[in-house]
Amino acid sequence: MKNYDLITPEGTKDLLFGECITRRNIEETLMKIFRSRGYCEMITSGLEFFDVFNMKSRYFPQETLYKMTDSKGRLLVVRPDSTMPIARVVATRLRDAVLPLKLCYNQTVYRNESALKGRSDETVQAGIELIGSDMKMADLEVIAAAVDSLSAFGLEYSIELGNIGVFKALADRLDVDDGDKERIRQLIENKNFPALNDFLDTFGNTPVTSALKKLPALFGGEEVFEKALELLPDENVKYALEELRGIYRDAVELCGNSGNITVDLGLVNKTDYYTGLIIKGYLKGHGEEVISGGRYDKLISDFGYDIPAVGFAVNVNAISKVMERNGILMSVPPADVIVFAEEGCEVKALRQARELREKGLIVENALFSDIESVREYAKEKKISKVVVVEYNGEE
Repeated sequence: MKNYDLITPEGTKDLLFGECITRRNIEETLMKIFRSRGYCEMITSGLEFFDVFNMKSRYFPQETLYKMTDSKGRLLVVRPDSTMPIARVVATRLRDAVLPLKLCYNQTVYRNESALKGRSDETVQAGIELIGSDMKMADLEVIAAAVDSLSAFGLEYSIELGNIGVFKALADRLDVDDGDKERIRQLIENKNFPALNDFLDTFGNTPVTSALKKLPALFGGEEVFEKALELLPDENVKYALEELRGIYRDAVELCGNSGNITVDLGLVNKTDYYTGLIIKGYLKGHGEEVISGGRYDKLISDFGYDIPAVGFAVNVNAISKVMERNGILMSVPPADVIVFAEEGCEVKALRQARELREKGLIVENALFSDIESVREYAKEKKISKVVVVEYNGEE
């Protein structure tokens, strides 16, 4: 029988020293951005009942969930997402709170990812949820927070905006079952043009199938909207496009026409989750999205409280990887002082170290029996000062 006592499970990783400092700095930077906008932090339970994620709409396939049972035999999951637990809290404990609610979080989620994807099963997410407003201003505030979150680390970034309403309007006009709609959605999301064309050909050559074939290629700037309107003169499509056009123009102006904001009508992830705006953010050097979010006006209603919401989550692990790849990994600062106690002076040395720490210094207590070993240790650890505490004073 193989033993697994010396390794971590697939999709997990131990972090050491500088990696920890880098992650904490990222988390603190993001939370400072959120708090400066009036968002209040909340922490949800690491364990949830399976029912929280087993709603009418299957937002999270159960094969991606880590499951267990409690002492009463009830099925639990390790938190795979932060938004749905927050929706549960809003619909129960915060039901009578003044709207809009501005909530933020910084916590770990666990999903059983495919081994071939190279993704982590254990991911730290920091994010915001703006709950109780369907105004355009709410969408723009969230986009502005996403821009600030990506630009805070001095790395090249880009943000893509979409509207799930375009795909939904087209898919609703296609005479196919839900399984076929999901297959089409997956092919569009993956921008798999050959497979998408072949699959849509089985439903005939219609204006709808022609529009769906072109949807993954509709990304870029202002020109995307006119191209999309030419595909199918559908009122629902037109409404979604005009809504997105207004948000896109304001977002570009917000970023000073830097070219970091683009439109992508092929953003069709979680069609049963999102209801309008979709946001994805990227950092140069990382192929997967670093920020993911959008408007989810019907999600909280699954918990019995029908209010709109918009938000996003930042993949802290991904930012750490990009920073490490760019040589921005933080190092552990050496101690400023090491205090060595001669025999019988241990308490005096501990007090001396405390006084130095109160002055803002990083101070170690020496754990050696002779001063030469202390000096050798200080040299190896790049500690610039050695303090010797003895009966008659200090060196």
